[in-house]
Amino acid sequence: MTNGNATPTFADAPEELPDAQAQNLEENQRSEGPSRRGHSRRQRQQQPQDEQPFYEGDERAQEALQFVSTVLQQMGMECRARLCRPREEEEQGQLPEIVVEVYGRDSGRIIGKRGQVLAALQFLTHRAVNRPTIDRRHVVVDAEGYRLRRESTLATMAQRLGQQAVDEGKIITFEPMNPRDRRVVHLALAKFEGVITKSEGEGDERRVQIIPVRR
Repeated sequence: MTNGNATPTFADAPEELPDAQAQNLEENQRSEGPSRRGHSRRQRQQQPQDEQPFYEGDERAQEALQFVSTVLQQMGMECRARLCRPREEEEQGQLPEIVVEVYGRDSGRIIGKRGQVLAALQFLTHRAVNRPTIDRRHVVVDAEGYRLRRESTLATMAQRLGQQAVDEGKIITFEPMNPRDRRVVHLALAKFEGVITKSEGEGDERRVQIIPVRR
């Protein structure tokens, strides 16, 4: 905390336990065995997902997709990757984000303990796509809706901190966030009585402030 301002991070928010989810997935796979019934059930579960239309994206999005697909293959994972249409939520001047979704039998294992494997895969994909000589694009790599659940957790934390800002009468400043996470905070507090939010800073240092206001 600096000058009376708290600086919470996304790490302050409790995460779900995807490693337990992956363990349950593996146990279900072992218990099903090679039976025809279990095989047919998995086919029925996966077929609607496989038949969903793919979003082609632009050249850099395809580059990200190819990178993730190659890593999954090298890891020996029984899952695939596809592009998803980005949300139209970019701030002015921001390039559209690239969203890659991992799906399939081993997608739970891609999340890893507390999302660490998924975060590492996203970091590597971000580095592969954002070379020094070109404009930066934010990259999201998701699996089984894990990122969406994280956004829900972030929104809950933002509301808790909004109440803290009201109670203490102090401005609360988050650590730098990507555009997607900043928007989650802004929307979570848009109708929260007693506070307003604003983004400050430039580029990777841009962050959200929760500011108490007097009625």
